[in-house]
Amino acid sequence: MPAPTAARSFDLTLLPRSLLFSIGLWLSVGVVGSMVILSFPLPFIRRYRISKYWTRFNIWWLGITCRSDYRVSGAEHIPDYPVIVMAKHQSTWETLFLHQYLPPLAWVIKRELLWLPFFGWALALLRPIAINRQSGASAVKQVIRQGIAHLRQGQWVLIFPEGTRMAPGVRKRYGMGGAVLATHAGCPILPVAHNAGEFWPRGVFLKRPGVIHVAFGPLIASAGRSPQELSRQVEEWIEGAMTRLGADSAS
Repeated sequence: MPAPTAARSFDLTLLPRSLLFSIGLWLSVGVVGSMVILSFPLPFIRRYRISKYWTRFNIWWLGITCRSDYRVSGAEHIPDYPVIVMAKHQSTWETLFLHQYLPPLAWVIKRELLWLPFFGWALALLRPIAINRQSGASAVKQVIRQGIAHLRQGQWVLIFPEGTRMAPGVRKRYGMGGAVLATHAGCPILPVAHNAGEFWPRGVFLKRPGVIHVAFGPLIASAGRSPQELSRQVEEWIEGAMTRLGADSAS
C-alpha cells in the first residue's frame, strides 16, 4: 500500500486525534518549558535532560493519539563522540525525535524562535546557534565560531541543510554552512534521512497514522575535503536514502 502524502484529500476522521495531540503538545510546552526556565541555575546538562521530557512525551503522545510509530535503521553509525548531524527537514517530528534520540544537540535555528513565550525562552537555555538568516556570510561565520565551541564542549551540532521544511518529493539547494563547519572543525558528519513529512506534513494540522522510517548513514569524514565536495556527498547520501525510503513505502 502506498504511503500517505500531504496531497491526499482532507480526512475529517483524523481531526479528533490530531486535535487531542495538539492540546497535549501545547500544554506540555508550558509545563516543561517552565521547568527548564526555572532550572537556569543548574548545569547545562541538567537543563537539557529536563527538556527531553517534552520531546519524549510528545513522541509517545503522538503514538497514542495519532497512531504514529517509528523505526530506525543505521543506528550503528551513531558514534560516541560529538559530530555534526545533517538531516532532511520535512516536519516538526524530526526535531522532536532527534532531540530525544541523540546526545545533547545544539540546533542551528532562526533567531525568531527564541522570541516565542516559554518555548523560545526555554530553548535559549539549551545553547542553540540562533542566526539571522538574512545576514548571509555573517551567519555562516557565526555557525562556524559557535559550532566549534559547542563541539569542543561535547555538544553535537544539528543542521538542516535545506534551511526550511520541504514537502515530500521536493528538494531545495543544500546550504554550505554544515560542510564549512565540518571542514573547519575537522569533524565528521552524520547524515539523516526520514519520511516524517508523509505523516506530519508541513503546515497541515492533521497527523496521519503510520510508521516513520529514520535512516542514519555512515559517518562522512571531512579531513582533506573541500566544503563543496563534502556538501555534495552529504546531499547524495540523504537524497539517495530518501529515494529508497519512498520505494520501500510504495512496495
